[in-house]
Amino acid sequence: MIRERVQALLDAYETDEAISLLDGYRASGAPMDDTLFYLLGNAWRKKGNWQMAINNYLEALHLNPDSPAKQALDIANEILDFYNKDMYNQ
Repeated sequence: MIRERVQALLDAYETDEAISLLDGYRASGAPMDDTLFYLLGNAWRKKGNWQMAINNYLEALHLNPDSPAKQALDIANEILDFYNKDMYNQ
């Protein structure tokens, strides 16, 4: 399944391939559930792109308010609040 493949890529630090796989999956018209948006957010976070990570976490939360993306989003916001208060103003 795609979730397992993406998680394996993320575990192997192959974030570009994980993002490419999910982008291709999404472009094919296949339905994206909250878990896939959460994984995509994790991939972008690993690449250091906080804006894309947060966008995907928010999309996951839109689909499922109980998604693990809630905790990931909270952590990302805490890190950014500590790290760079101007990050949201770009």
